[in-house]
Amino acid sequence: MPAIEPSQTIPSLAVTPKPRQQIYQELAACAGWSPNSVWLAQIIASWAVGEGALPDRLGLAPERFAALLASHFPGYALAEAAVSGHTLDYSRMLEKQDLETLLRQFAAQPGADTEWLIALIVAACLGSDHLWQDLGLWSRADLSAMLAYNFPDLVARNSKDMKWKKFLYKQLCEAEGLYVCRAPSCEVCKDYQQCFGPED
Repeated sequence: MPAIEPSQTIPSLAVTPKPRQQIYQELAACAGWSPNSVWLAQIIASWAVGEGALPDRLGLAPERFAALLASHFPGYALAEAAVSGHTLDYSRMLEKQDLETLLRQFAAQPGADTEWLIALIVAACLGSDHLWQDLGLWSRADLSAMLAYNFPDLVARNSKDMKWKKFLYKQLCEAEGLYVCRAPSCEVCKDYQQCFGPED
């Protein structure tokens, strides 16, 4: 076998990853007609290119991951591993069950969609960015719309448009009778921007 000269090039066998928009369009092409399909397509497209904080299978058990795809995107094949390499560490999330209970309490339509979204939202709460970013949604407006559709009474409580992670945890604290903030009102709090500042 002849040696390859340094000047010779070897064709690359690497597959160029698809851009997020293309994956989204492919998902949308086989999606059922449901508002949740649009938001889930955004989440999955972002996850498939390594964006967001969701781990393998979006944080779902294998059978639930397969069921979500079959329900919303029948026929679409998707690897289970997270390109980002993110993993779940619920050992540092003592409030996991409380978050699930809170979201379930305000669910508009209990069922598979609600349970999938609850699992994704709770997993994304382990991320370090804004909730919409950690979920892989494309804007805070998309997150607000998804929450309004699936948890309308919870969204109605966020009348001052607090950042969503802050708001969810504030709900947990209030349910436990814990008021860690010492400010007499949000408007005079020195940390106002941390709770209510722009997220986009």
